[in-house]
Amino acid sequence: MARDWIRRRVRAVTLAAGGAAMVLTVAVVALTPSAGAAAELVVQAEAYAAQSGAVVEPTVDTGGGSAVGYLARGDWLRYDGVDLGASGTMAVSVRVASAVGGSGAIELRTASTTGPVLARFTITATGGWQAWATQTVNLTSHPAGVQSVYAVMVNTGSGADFVNLNWLSFGTGGTGGGTGWVDVDPVKWNAQLAAFRAMAMAPAPPNAVRVPEFNATCTYSHSFKDDPIVFPGLPGASHMHSFFGNRSTNANSTLDTLRANTATTCTPAPADLSAYWVPTLYHRGVAVEPKGVVVYYGSRLADPSRTVPFPLGFEMIAGSASRQVPTPAGAVNQFYCVGGTTGGEIGRSADGNWPICSPGGTLMFQLVFPDCWDGVHLDSPDHKSHVAYTADGTCPSAFPVAIPSVSFVIAYPAVGSADGFTLASGMASSMHGDFVNVWDNDAQGHRVKNCIVQSAKCNSAGQF
Repeated sequence: MARDWIRRRVRAVTLAAGGAAMVLTVAVVALTPSAGAAAELVVQAEAYAAQSGAVVEPTVDTGGGSAVGYLARGDWLRYDGVDLGASGTMAVSVRVASAVGGSGAIELRTASTTGPVLARFTITATGGWQAWATQTVNLTSHPAGVQSVYAVMVNTGSGADFVNLNWLSFGTGGTGGGTGWVDVDPVKWNAQLAAFRAMAMAPAPPNAVRVPEFNATCTYSHSFKDDPIVFPGLPGASHMHSFFGNRSTNANSTLDTLRANTATTCTPAPADLSAYWVPTLYHRGVAVEPKGVVVYYGSRLADPSRTVPFPLGFEMIAGSASRQVPTPAGAVNQFYCVGGTTGGEIGRSADGNWPICSPGGTLMFQLVFPDCWDGVHLDSPDHKSHVAYTADGTCPSAFPVAIPSVSFVIAYPAVGSADGFTLASGMASSMHGDFVNVWDNDAQGHRVKNCIVQSAKCNSAGQF
C-alpha cells in the first residue's frame, strides 16, 4: 500500500508542474557482435520518447544507473527509432523486477499502445523490486525496419504497481537472445577442444602434490573508473576498479585489443594476457592497491578429469556490487588477516564489517568464480547467467561443461583500524571481480591437461 501511495504522490507532483510527460532522447545502443555472436539492440528503459505512469529511479542491478519503476495496469512507455532489422527470427528480452508477481504482463506493441503485439512477458515475483531477472521470447517473425515500440502494462487483477523495468533488447539471431548474450563460435571452440583432447599429458612425478591446480601470479597494474564487461565503450561510467593482468585494459578493451597488447603484470607472460579487475579498496579515503594477486585455476569437481579449458574471449563476474549487507566476524566470503606479530585478526572495525590485522600483517580476500558453463555463450546479460557453481561435486545439467575453478587470492598491504575500509562499490559485502580469458590456447590447454585433469599441483610456469 505504501508503495502505491508513493507512486500516486509522484504523479501528483508531476501534474502540478504542468502535467507534461517526461521526454528523454531515446538511447538505442547497437552492440557489435564477435564472430558467431548475435547482433543486438539494447534500449534502456528510462530512454523513452513518451510515457504514461512511469517513474525513473536508481537501480542496484548489474551496471547500476536508472530503471523505470512503479509500473501498473495501463501504464506505457514509447521508444522511437528501434531498428528491428529484417523480418525473421529474433530474440526479444526484458530485464524486470517484481515483489508481487500476480497476473500482470508487459506487452511490446508496434505503432501504438493498441498496435500489433510483438512480444508478451508474463511477470512473476522475482524476490523484490530490485531483484532483477531477464525474460526472453524467441520470435519466428516480426515487423521489419525502424519501428516505434510501446511497452504496455496489462493486468487482469490488481491495478497496483507490479513491475520495474531496466532495459529491453532485440537480438537478430543467436540462441540466447537479450543484451549481452554472446555466442561462442562453434567452429573455433570445437577446434580448440579437439586440439586439447589430442594433447599428450606430461606425467606428474611421484612426489607431485595431488591437487588439481595451476596459477598466474600477478601484481597491480592500474586503476580506472572503467568496466569493459559492464560498461563497454563508456570510459568513466563505473566506480573505480583496480586492474591486474593485461596492462592495456580499459573501457574500450576487446579480445582483439587485449591479444594485441603483450604487456601484463601476470606470470606467465605472454601466455596469459587475460584481464582481471576488482573494485578499489580505500582506507580513510586513500586507495590501497593489492601488493599481489594469485589467480588460481583449479577444480572443485569430484572428477577433475572432466575439466576443459576456457574458450578465448570468455567473460564472467563473481560477486555483486549491489550487495550491501553487514559482514560481522564469521560471515561468509569476508576479508581476513594473515601474518603479523601476533598472527591473524586482532579486532574488528567499529561497524564490525572489517577485520583489524595484527601489526605487520596482511589483509586478504579470496573471490571464487563459477566453474560450470552452458557451453554456448561467452557472456550473458548479467555476466553470470551462462555459468553456475559446482553443486555437490558435479555441474548442474543446464551447465554441463566443467571449466577451471578460478579464484582471486588478493593481498593488501594494510592492517586496518577502527575506522575500517570501504570499497569503491560500497560495503565489504560488495566485493566482486571480473575475468576476461585471453590465455594462449596451447598454454592453457597443457596446464589444464597436466595439472587439473591429472590432479597435480603446478606453479605459474605450469611445472610440477
